[in-house]
Amino acid sequence: MKTPIYMDHHATTPVDPAVLAEMMPCFEEAFGNAASRNHSFGWAAEELVEKARERIARLIHCSPKEIVFTSGATESDNLAIRGVAEAYRSDGNHVVTLVTEHPAVLDTARSLEKVGLEVTYLPVDPTGRVELARLGKAITDKTILITIMAANNEIGTIQPIAEIGKLAHERGVIFHTDAAQAAGKIPLDCQAMEIDLMSLSAHKMYGPKGVGALYVRRRGPRVRLSPLIHGGGHERGFRSGTLNVPAIVGFGKACEIALEGMETESKRIRSLRDRLHQGITSRLADVTLNGQPTEGLAGNLNLSFAYVEGESLLMGMRDVAVSSGSACTSATLEPSHVLLALGIGDDLAHASIRFGLGRFTTEEEVDYVIERVVKEVNRLREMSPLYGESKRHPRGATPRR
Repeated sequence: MKTPIYMDHHATTPVDPAVLAEMMPCFEEAFGNAASRNHSFGWAAEELVEKARERIARLIHCSPKEIVFTSGATESDNLAIRGVAEAYRSDGNHVVTLVTEHPAVLDTARSLEKVGLEVTYLPVDPTGRVELARLGKAITDKTILITIMAANNEIGTIQPIAEIGKLAHERGVIFHTDAAQAAGKIPLDCQAMEIDLMSLSAHKMYGPKGVGALYVRRRGPRVRLSPLIHGGGHERGFRSGTLNVPAIVGFGKACEIALEGMETESKRIRSLRDRLHQGITSRLADVTLNGQPTEGLAGNLNLSFAYVEGESLLMGMRDVAVSSGSACTSATLEPSHVLLALGIGDDLAHASIRFGLGRFTTEEEVDYVIERVVKEVNRLREMSPLYGESKRHPRGATPRR
């Protein structure tokens, strides 16, 4: 077994060898511009792009013509939210979202508030799920968009997407979901779930970085968007710019692999995740699970270790790659906005570690991580005055004066 051990699959995933193998000819032979339709090099590139489009569409049950390529889920989120806000300005100016959304959604919404958009940020229950009744009450005659992620990047909570889509359509509101963490891990069906816009990212599902997609519904209803990037009118005019053919090809292959092995892979990863959880909690007290205990993403395990600073725990386990929060905002020392939204106090939020298990995680690695976590938590707690005080005066006991 080689170290360091990678357990941060929500931040990014390694490129699957089969994905890389499919991409390589695009650098050597099929290097044409997919928009060059005057010669065989361009035709070959365009054919590869359309094949990838079909593979992605198959994964989420939509038409290939409804797939718009972007640089990643962050751009897709921006295109969806800004694009709807501008295109439907005459219909309304109200958007509904959750306090636990990814910064790509929250920061976009906050920036639009400065130019007149009204945004409702709904709270979540202690497991991170939205209450449908509260969502229904938040919709007004000015609401043009609901944007709620399919699965949370920090705690793995899966939202009731089909129910949200049904509610949105009953009220005549467009529904966007950031599915960066969910795609390839849980079944997604744009038609059955009544999704109008869906953001995807290749590097969260064993594809390359720098490429993503936005599903844009064409009928029932047809969704209008104002583009963010103008230029050559690529991607139905929604996203101009020369297509990243090698990355798009890799994205398509990653989707094909995910679709074929999703059920089997999910069961294996969930078993490893449960092994990790049981191994840690059976040997350590005062450990709290954050998120849904049984219905979250298979590979997600977010734990709070009382009396331990999360950053100190990370520093003590340099041979294990885990996260103390979202990789997109890990540079800040502020506690996770997601954990705070669950009602967790600052102390426990700062004491949280996100383990992200994936396709290539092994039992041997899980057992190694259990040992490292237990050893390091015990070491840090022995140095903690608060932990010592808790041992001298357990909860329910009356401290001596």
